[in-house]
Amino acid sequence: MRALVVYCHPDPSSFTAAVRDVVLSELRAAKAEIRLRDLYGEGFQPILTQSEWQGYLNCPGNRAPVAAPADDLQWCDTLIFVYPTWWYGLPAILKGWLDRVLLPDVAFLMPDEMNKNIRPGLTHITRLGVFTTCGASRWLTFIVGAPGKRTLLRGVRFLCAKSCRTAFAAHYLMDSSTPASRKAHLDTVRRALTRLIGALPQEQGAQTGARA
Repeated sequence: MRALVVYCHPDPSSFTAAVRDVVLSELRAAKAEIRLRDLYGEGFQPILTQSEWQGYLNCPGNRAPVAAPADDLQWCDTLIFVYPTWWYGLPAILKGWLDRVLLPDVAFLMPDEMNKNIRPGLTHITRLGVFTTCGASRWLTFIVGAPGKRTLLRGVRFLCAKSCRTAFAAHYLMDSSTPASRKAHLDTVRRALTRLIGALPQEQGAQTGARA
């Protein structure tokens, strides 16, 4: 398993950092190869510049400004996002990561003479995990439409393998959370990770063959 963890929070002592640590611990226990992208820690620049926009369709030259994260995307088979939900959506730095890194010929294929719509380009990704915190309640988040969750679990999921396994966990009402609620959520994250990183059917077959 090759896992890319995209982590996003400006405070190293945040509860989101504790969620990240649980994710990394579970991945290590599963003997996964891990690449961690700490967007605030590395000072990721989220703004899609004019020159990048003008060269957006110039493949493969379009990936030069984001060569390392683009390589991460093409390397991994497991993609996990850990972030706080702000205004029901993704933090700007994470949205900018999607804008700049999920490029044509990296994450998707553009329409051509034979295809009128874009086509998935991340079909090697078979697991997608989303772990977040929300200040609002579950009910209010649902009423608003949870645009951040939809962007990742619908939009990005569309680009992955058809059989891509998904996991989602959110701690709602974060501003009135308690030590007990936070501990319970970390346990929820552990269980979700266990389900997410369990062996896929093709991996089980490969393991059986290796023992034969």
